[in-house]
Amino acid sequence: MQKIKCPNCGEVFVVDESGYAQIVKQVRDQEFDRELRQREKELEDLKEKDLELAQIKQKEAFDKALSLREAALSEKDREIALLKAQLGNSETEKRLAVSEAVQKKEKELSEKATQITELRSQLSGKETERQLKEQALQKQYEDRLRLKEEQIEYYKDFKARQSTKMIGESLEQHCLNQFNALRMTAFPRAYFEKDNDARTGSKGDFIFREAADGVEFLSIMFEMKNEMDETATKHKNEDFLKELDKDRREKGCEYAILVSLLEIDNDLYNNGIVDVSYKYEKMYVIRPQFFIPMITLLRNAALNSLQYRQELEVTRHQQIDLLHFEENMNAFKDGFARNYRLASDKFKTAIDEIDKTITHLQKTKDALLSSENNLRLANNKAEDLTIKKLTKNAPSVREKFDELKSGEQ
Repeated sequence: MQKIKCPNCGEVFVVDESGYAQIVKQVRDQEFDRELRQREKELEDLKEKDLELAQIKQKEAFDKALSLREAALSEKDREIALLKAQLGNSETEKRLAVSEAVQKKEKELSEKATQITELRSQLSGKETERQLKEQALQKQYEDRLRLKEEQIEYYKDFKARQSTKMIGESLEQHCLNQFNALRMTAFPRAYFEKDNDARTGSKGDFIFREAADGVEFLSIMFEMKNEMDETATKHKNEDFLKELDKDRREKGCEYAILVSLLEIDNDLYNNGIVDVSYKYEKMYVIRPQFFIPMITLLRNAALNSLQYRQELEVTRHQQIDLLHFEENMNAFKDGFARNYRLASDKFKTAIDEIDKTITHLQKTKDALLSSENNLRLANNKAEDLTIKKLTKNAPSVREKFDELKSGEQ
């Protein structure tokens, strides 16, 4: 049994060894989580420092190149000044220089005219290319808009044709088909299966897991929800978030995603991915068209932090090894203390038994000595016994002995 004193009220509680071990484990887990978060923060700070250092080095290289360019320009300016000084030496040289300069200028003008013509031609081509791109973008936008409208019509028709039970099952099958179409190309090592474990009383629809080198870097609990427009009771997405968060925690998943066709007229859910982590940690609500993009988004983010996850996993294993070593040491100490206590109790019992035996033998010795003394006294009394003493208070007996003694004589 262990005693624990409350730091607030000062009351002392007595718990057994298993309860005490659980309390210690909780404290150690909290300490480990705190150290783990601190380690993550340190790694993020280190990453930011490395990025800042790279930016500083890049800026220094750019400044150095800029200074070299300025030095080269300064050298060109000095050469031009030297040429001008040389031209001033003689009029002939000036005229030659002027003639050469005029020819050079005319040549430059001719080249510039050619360049202008080429630029105009390129500009015309660019304008045509821009118009073609605009037309292509407009056509692409119109195609996407048409596909969205077709998809909306498909889902409306899909909901109208399905029963209440089949709607949910068909949405699950739709998402499964989308994933299987890309499984071998985009997610060859990923696990994506139905959640059939209902031992805790509830279960999600699908679980996605992916690992690299034995380290799981992404896990997602999926729930698919839909209903017919004619259903009397209209559900909301918020009605399923609490149960989804419970399933995520029980199955050990990092993220939870609700793929929903509920509240079909709600712009909050129609505009894209909705982050509801302000209510439930790492939870999102999406429409079916964002099913694959959402997995890809989370997967890419997780891959960027995979190295840090692997380092944290190594650190976690080291901490677990230290914890096991400490537990083994404590178990050895407890076993040794128990065996020592038992041996000490047995030794004390043996000493007590020896003391009792010695006391018993001493009593026996005293009794024997007392018996010997009584025997000695009895022997002394027997030796001192005479007829005279025996007949001291018996005169008739003394007379008989006297007669007997005189007759013998």
